[in-house]
Amino acid sequence: MRLRTAILGCGGFAHRHAANLVGQASKFEIVAFCDRHPERAQALSARYTDGRAAVFSDHHALLAAAALDLCVVCLPPYGHSDEVEAAAARGVHLLLEKPIALSSEQAWRMVAAAERAGIKTQVGFMTRFGAAIARFKQMLDAGETGPVGLMSARYFCNQLHAPWWRDRDKSGGQLVEQVIHLLDLMRYVMGEPATVYSLQNNMFHRHMPDYTIEDGSGTVIGFENGGIGVVYASNGAIPGRWINDYRIVAQNVTADFTDANHANFTYTAGPLLHTEIVSADVPYHLQELLDLHAAIVEDRPPVTPIREGALSLDLALAARQSAETRSVVTIARPSQAE
Repeated sequence: MRLRTAILGCGGFAHRHAANLVGQASKFEIVAFCDRHPERAQALSARYTDGRAAVFSDHHALLAAAALDLCVVCLPPYGHSDEVEAAAARGVHLLLEKPIALSSEQAWRMVAAAERAGIKTQVGFMTRFGAAIARFKQMLDAGETGPVGLMSARYFCNQLHAPWWRDRDKSGGQLVEQVIHLLDLMRYVMGEPATVYSLQNNMFHRHMPDYTIEDGSGTVIGFENGGIGVVYASNGAIPGRWINDYRIVAQNVTADFTDANHANFTYTAGPLLHTEIVSADVPYHLQELLDLHAAIVEDRPPVTPIREGALSLDLALAARQSAETRSVVTIARPSQAE
Protein backbone atom coordinates (compact mmCIF):
# COMPACT_ATOMS: atom_id res chain seq x y z
CA MET A 1 0.00 0.00 0.00
CA ARG A 2 1.48 3.33 -1.11
CA LEU A 3 0.50 6.24 1.13
CA ARG A 4 -0.02 9.74 -0.22
CA THR A 5 2.13 11.72 2.19
CA ALA A 6 2.74 15.37 3.05
CA ILE A 7 5.31 17.02 5.29
CA LEU A 8 4.04 19.89 7.45
CA GLY A 9 6.88 22.08 8.69
CA CYS A 10 9.91 22.32 6.41
CA GLY A 11 12.75 23.12 8.80
CA GLY A 12 15.92 21.11 9.23
CA PHE A 13 14.37 17.90 10.53
CA ALA A 14 11.97 17.66 7.60
CA HIS A 15 14.94 16.70 5.43
CA ARG A 16 15.52 13.48 7.40
CA HIS A 17 11.91 12.41 7.00
CA ALA A 18 11.81 13.42 3.33
CA ALA A 19 14.89 11.34 2.59
CA ASN A 20 13.40 8.32 4.38
CA LEU A 21 10.10 8.70 2.52
CA VAL A 22 11.85 8.93 -0.85
CA GLY A 23 13.91 5.87 0.04
CA GLN A 24 10.71 3.87 0.61
CA ALA A 25 9.00 4.79 -2.65
CA SER A 26 6.97 1.57 -2.73
CA LYS A 27 5.29 2.56 0.54
CA PHE A 28 5.13 6.36 0.41
CA GLU A 29 4.61 9.05 -2.20
CA ILE A 30 5.40 12.62 -1.18
CA VAL A 31 2.63 14.70 -2.74
CA ALA A 32 2.93 17.97 -0.80
CA PHE A 33 5.07 20.14 1.45
CA CYS A 34 3.62 22.81 3.71
CA ASP A 35 5.33 25.62 5.60
CA ARG A 36 4.33 29.12 6.61
CA HIS A 37 7.39 30.21 4.64
CA PRO A 38 6.44 28.78 1.22
CA GLU A 39 9.97 29.16 -0.14
CA ARG A 40 11.12 26.49 2.30
CA ALA A 41 8.40 24.12 1.14
CA GLN A 42 9.33 24.89 -2.45
CA ALA A 43 12.98 24.07 -1.77
CA LEU A 44 12.09 20.65 -0.35
CA SER A 45 9.74 19.92 -3.23
CA ALA A 46 12.52 20.72 -5.69
CA ARG A 47 15.11 18.67 -3.82
CA TYR A 48 13.12 15.54 -3.06
CA THR A 49 10.46 15.36 -5.79
CA ASP A 50 11.93 17.46 -8.61
CA GLY A 51 9.15 19.96 -7.97
CA ARG A 52 6.31 17.48 -8.44
CA ALA A 53 4.99 17.82 -4.89
CA ALA A 54 2.52 20.63 -4.35
CA VAL A 55 3.44 23.51 -2.05
CA PHE A 56 1.18 25.03 0.61
CA SER A 57 1.59 27.68 3.28
CA ASP A 58 -1.50 26.73 5.32
CA HIS A 59 -2.30 23.29 6.68
CA HIS A 60 -6.05 23.71 6.21
CA ALA A 61 -5.52 24.32 2.51
CA LEU A 62 -3.15 21.34 2.39
CA LEU A 63 -5.67 18.99 3.99
CA ALA A 64 -8.51 20.23 1.81
CA ALA A 65 -6.66 19.86 -1.49
CA ALA A 66 -4.14 17.03 -1.26
CA ALA A 67 -6.26 13.90 -0.53
CA LEU A 68 -3.68 12.65 1.97
CA ASP A 69 -3.25 9.30 3.66
CA LEU A 70 -0.43 10.47 5.96
CA CYS A 71 0.96 13.77 7.22
CA VAL A 72 4.41 14.01 8.82
CA VAL A 73 4.32 16.92 11.27
CA CYS A 74 7.74 18.53 11.83
CA LEU A 75 6.63 21.71 13.58
CA PRO A 76 8.64 23.23 16.43
CA PRO A 77 6.99 22.92 19.86
CA TYR A 78 5.50 26.41 19.72
CA GLY A 79 4.18 25.93 16.17
CA HIS A 80 1.32 23.55 16.94
CA SER A 81 -2.24 24.79 16.52
CA ASP A 82 -5.12 22.60 15.35
CA GLU A 83 -3.31 20.51 12.75
CA VAL A 84 -3.95 17.22 14.58
CA GLU A 85 -7.65 17.92 14.99
CA ALA A 86 -7.94 19.03 11.35
CA ALA A 87 -6.10 15.96 10.04
CA ALA A 88 -8.09 13.61 12.26
CA ALA A 89 -11.36 15.07 10.98
CA ARG A 90 -10.31 14.03 7.47
CA GLY A 91 -9.03 10.59 8.47
CA VAL A 92 -5.38 11.45 7.80
CA HIS A 93 -2.84 9.41 9.76
CA LEU A 94 -0.03 11.28 11.52
CA LEU A 95 3.65 11.04 12.38
CA LEU A 96 4.45 13.82 14.86
CA GLU A 97 7.79 15.05 16.11
CA LYS A 98 8.09 15.52 19.85
CA PRO A 99 7.10 17.27 22.00
CA ILE A 100 3.62 17.22 20.58
CA ALA A 101 2.67 20.43 22.42
CA LEU A 102 3.85 22.80 25.14
CA SER A 103 0.85 22.27 27.43
CA SER A 104 -0.87 19.18 28.75
CA GLU A 105 -4.26 20.62 27.83
CA GLN A 106 -3.36 20.97 24.15
CA ALA A 107 -1.71 17.55 24.06
CA TRP A 108 -4.79 15.80 25.42
CA ARG A 109 -7.05 17.64 22.99
CA MET A 110 -4.89 16.18 20.24
CA VAL A 111 -5.18 12.71 21.77
CA ALA A 112 -8.95 12.97 22.03
CA ALA A 113 -9.31 14.05 18.40
CA ALA A 114 -7.01 11.32 17.07
CA GLU A 115 -8.57 8.53 19.10
CA ARG A 116 -12.11 9.64 18.36
CA ALA A 117 -11.34 9.59 14.63
CA GLY A 118 -9.56 6.24 14.82
CA ILE A 119 -6.49 7.41 12.90
CA LYS A 120 -3.05 5.86 13.39
CA THR A 121 -0.48 8.12 15.04
CA GLN A 122 3.21 7.80 15.82
CA VAL A 123 5.24 10.21 17.97
CA GLY A 124 8.93 10.59 17.17
CA PHE A 125 10.42 8.85 20.20
CA MET A 126 12.68 6.96 17.84
CA THR A 127 14.98 5.40 20.45
CA ARG A 128 12.24 2.92 21.30
CA PHE A 129 13.23 1.28 18.01
CA GLY A 130 16.91 0.83 18.87
CA ALA A 131 18.15 -2.76 18.70
CA ALA A 132 19.30 -2.91 22.32
CA ILE A 133 16.19 -1.22 23.69
CA ALA A 134 13.97 -3.51 21.62
CA ARG A 135 15.83 -6.57 22.93
CA PHE A 136 15.48 -5.45 26.55
CA LYS A 137 11.80 -4.62 26.09
CA GLN A 138 11.15 -8.03 24.54
CA MET A 139 12.80 -9.74 27.52
CA LEU A 140 10.96 -7.49 29.97
CA ASP A 141 7.56 -8.24 28.45
CA ALA A 142 8.36 -11.96 28.50
CA GLY A 143 9.15 -11.79 32.23
CA GLU A 144 12.80 -12.70 31.72
CA THR A 145 14.38 -9.60 33.27
CA GLY A 146 12.23 -9.44 36.36
CA PRO A 147 11.04 -6.03 37.55
CA VAL A 148 13.13 -2.95 36.84
CA GLY A 149 14.28 -1.28 40.05
CA LEU A 150 16.45 1.52 38.73
CA MET A 151 17.19 3.33 35.49
CA SER A 152 19.67 6.17 35.13
CA ALA A 153 20.20 8.25 32.00
CA ARG A 154 22.17 11.28 30.87
CA TYR A 155 21.84 13.75 28.02
CA PHE A 156 25.03 15.77 27.42
CA CYS A 157 25.60 18.29 24.67
CA ASN A 158 26.96 21.80 24.16
CA GLN A 159 25.11 23.59 21.39
CA LEU A 160 23.28 26.92 21.17
CA HIS A 161 20.73 25.51 18.71
CA ALA A 162 18.16 27.79 17.05
CA PRO A 163 17.00 30.98 18.80
CA TRP A 164 13.57 29.48 19.48
CA TRP A 165 15.19 26.54 21.28
CA ARG A 166 16.82 28.90 23.78
CA ASP A 167 13.48 30.59 24.48
CA ARG A 168 11.55 28.92 27.30
CA ASP A 169 8.20 30.09 25.94
CA LYS A 170 8.88 28.48 22.55
CA SER A 171 10.75 25.25 23.37
CA GLY A 172 9.71 24.49 26.93
CA GLY A 173 13.35 24.07 27.93
CA GLN A 174 15.95 21.35 27.44
CA LEU A 175 14.05 18.82 29.54
CA VAL A 176 10.82 19.30 27.59
CA GLU A 177 12.37 19.56 24.12
CA GLN A 178 15.34 17.16 24.26
CA VAL A 179 15.52 15.14 27.46
CA ILE A 180 11.91 14.03 26.98
CA HIS A 181 13.45 11.21 24.89
CA LEU A 182 14.98 9.76 28.06
CA LEU A 183 11.83 10.31 30.09
CA ASP A 184 9.90 8.44 27.43
CA LEU A 185 12.34 5.52 27.52
CA MET A 186 11.92 5.32 31.28
CA ARG A 187 8.16 5.13 30.87
CA TYR A 188 8.64 2.50 28.17
CA VAL A 189 10.49 0.11 30.49
CA MET A 190 9.24 1.14 33.95
CA GLY A 191 5.60 2.05 33.43
CA GLU A 192 3.85 5.17 34.65
CA PRO A 193 5.45 7.68 37.04
CA ALA A 194 3.91 8.66 40.37
CA THR A 195 6.17 11.47 41.62
CA VAL A 196 9.01 13.62 40.34
CA TYR A 197 11.57 15.98 41.86
CA SER A 198 13.82 18.09 39.65
CA LEU A 199 16.51 20.73 40.11
CA GLN A 200 17.37 22.93 37.13
CA ASN A 201 19.76 25.81 36.60
CA ASN A 202 21.38 28.06 34.03
CA MET A 203 25.06 28.05 34.96
CA PHE A 204 26.84 28.63 31.66
CA HIS A 205 24.60 30.92 29.59
CA ARG A 206 23.57 33.59 32.07
CA HIS A 207 25.38 36.19 29.99
CA MET A 208 23.00 35.58 27.08
CA PRO A 209 19.74 37.54 27.48
CA ASP A 210 17.92 35.29 24.99
CA TYR A 211 18.94 32.07 26.78
CA THR A 212 15.97 31.65 29.13
CA ILE A 213 16.00 27.86 29.56
CA GLU A 214 17.97 25.57 31.85
CA ASP A 215 21.38 24.28 30.78
CA GLY A 216 21.63 21.75 33.59
CA SER A 217 19.14 19.53 35.38
CA GLY A 218 18.89 16.58 37.71
CA THR A 219 15.59 14.73 37.99
CA VAL A 220 14.44 11.83 40.19
CA ILE A 221 11.26 9.97 39.28
CA GLY A 222 9.31 7.56 41.45
CA PHE A 223 7.32 5.03 39.42
CA GLU A 224 4.06 3.36 40.34
CA ASN A 225 5.77 -0.04 40.41
CA GLY A 226 8.29 1.18 43.01
CA GLY A 227 11.15 1.70 40.57
CA ILE A 228 13.33 4.80 40.53
CA GLY A 229 14.50 6.81 37.54
CA VAL A 230 17.38 9.30 37.63
CA VAL A 231 17.99 11.67 34.71
CA TYR A 232 20.73 14.27 34.46
CA ALA A 233 21.29 16.61 31.55
CA SER A 234 23.58 19.44 30.53
CA ASN A 235 23.95 21.78 27.60
CA GLY A 236 27.37 22.78 28.86
CA ALA A 237 29.26 19.56 28.21
CA ILE A 238 31.69 18.70 25.39
CA PRO A 239 31.21 20.82 22.24
CA GLY A 240 30.51 18.74 19.16
CA ARG A 241 29.56 15.62 21.11
CA TRP A 242 26.11 14.27 21.90
CA ILE A 243 26.02 11.73 24.73
CA ASN A 244 22.79 9.85 25.41
CA ASP A 245 23.40 6.75 27.48
CA TYR A 246 21.56 4.85 30.17
CA ARG A 247 21.75 2.00 32.65
CA ILE A 248 18.97 -0.32 33.75
CA VAL A 249 19.05 -2.54 36.83
CA ALA A 250 16.41 -5.27 36.76
CA GLN A 251 16.07 -8.26 39.05
CA ASN A 252 17.79 -10.68 36.67
CA VAL A 253 19.86 -8.45 34.39
CA THR A 254 21.83 -5.22 34.50
CA ALA A 255 22.02 -3.45 31.14
CA ASP A 256 24.59 -0.78 30.26
CA PHE A 257 23.59 1.13 27.10
CA THR A 258 25.97 3.34 25.16
CA ASP A 259 22.93 4.23 23.05
CA ALA A 260 19.65 2.62 22.02
CA ASN A 261 21.42 0.29 19.57
CA HIS A 262 24.34 -0.87 21.69
CA ALA A 263 24.43 -2.38 25.19
CA ASN A 264 26.02 -4.96 27.44
CA PHE A 265 23.52 -7.19 29.27
CA THR A 266 24.91 -8.90 32.36
CA TYR A 267 22.69 -11.71 33.61
CA THR A 268 22.73 -11.94 37.40
CA ALA A 269 20.10 -14.55 38.33
CA GLY A 270 22.26 -17.68 38.08
CA PRO A 271 25.35 -18.77 40.00
CA LEU A 272 27.63 -17.53 37.20
CA LEU A 273 27.53 -14.08 35.67
CA HIS A 274 27.14 -13.96 31.91
CA THR A 275 27.42 -10.90 29.67
CA GLU A 276 25.75 -10.56 26.28
CA ILE A 277 26.72 -7.82 23.83
CA VAL A 278 23.83 -6.38 21.82
CA SER A 279 25.03 -4.30 18.89
CA ALA A 280 23.34 -3.19 15.68
CA ASP A 281 22.89 -0.04 13.64
CA VAL A 282 19.12 0.17 13.37
CA PRO A 283 18.04 3.42 11.64
CA TYR A 284 15.65 4.67 14.31
CA HIS A 285 13.81 7.29 12.28
CA LEU A 286 13.23 4.95 9.37
CA GLN A 287 11.97 2.21 11.68
CA GLU A 288 9.37 4.47 13.29
CA LEU A 289 8.12 5.38 9.82
CA LEU A 290 7.96 1.74 8.69
CA ASP A 291 6.21 0.73 11.90
CA LEU A 292 3.54 3.37 11.27
CA HIS A 293 3.08 2.14 7.70
CA ALA A 294 2.66 -1.42 8.98
CA ALA A 295 0.20 -0.25 11.63
CA ILE A 296 -1.92 1.43 8.95
CA VAL A 297 -1.82 -1.56 6.60
CA GLU A 298 -2.35 -4.19 9.31
CA ASP A 299 -4.78 -2.08 11.37
CA ARG A 300 -2.80 -2.49 14.58
CA PRO A 301 -1.45 -0.01 17.15
CA PRO A 302 1.92 1.58 16.36
CA VAL A 303 4.72 1.44 18.92
CA THR A 304 4.33 5.06 20.05
CA PRO A 305 0.80 6.39 19.50
CA ILE A 306 -0.07 9.99 20.33
CA ARG A 307 -1.25 9.05 23.83
CA GLU A 308 2.35 8.12 24.65
CA GLY A 309 3.43 11.57 23.51
CA ALA A 310 0.99 13.20 25.90
CA LEU A 311 2.00 11.02 28.85
CA SER A 312 5.71 11.67 28.34
CA LEU A 313 5.02 15.39 27.97
CA ASP A 314 3.09 15.35 31.24
CA LEU A 315 6.13 13.88 32.98
CA ALA A 316 8.44 16.52 31.52
CA LEU A 317 6.07 19.32 32.50
CA ALA A 318 5.74 17.91 36.02
CA ALA A 319 9.54 17.92 36.31
CA ARG A 320 9.61 21.55 35.22
CA GLN A 321 6.93 22.39 37.78
CA SER A 322 9.00 20.66 40.45
CA ALA A 323 12.05 22.75 39.58
CA GLU A 324 10.00 25.94 39.68
CA THR A 325 8.42 25.14 43.06
CA ARG A 326 11.37 23.26 44.59
CA SER A 327 8.97 20.53 45.64
CA VAL A 328 8.05 16.95 44.88
CA VAL A 329 5.23 16.88 42.34
CA THR A 330 2.63 14.12 42.29
CA ILE A 331 1.71 13.22 38.74
CA ALA A 332 -2.05 13.06 38.29
CA ARG A 333 -3.06 11.56 34.98
CA PRO A 334 -5.79 13.44 33.14
CA SER A 335 -9.15 11.74 32.79
CA GLN A 336 -8.44 10.93 29.14
CA ALA A 337 -5.53 8.71 30.21
CA GLU A 338 -7.52 6.54 32.62
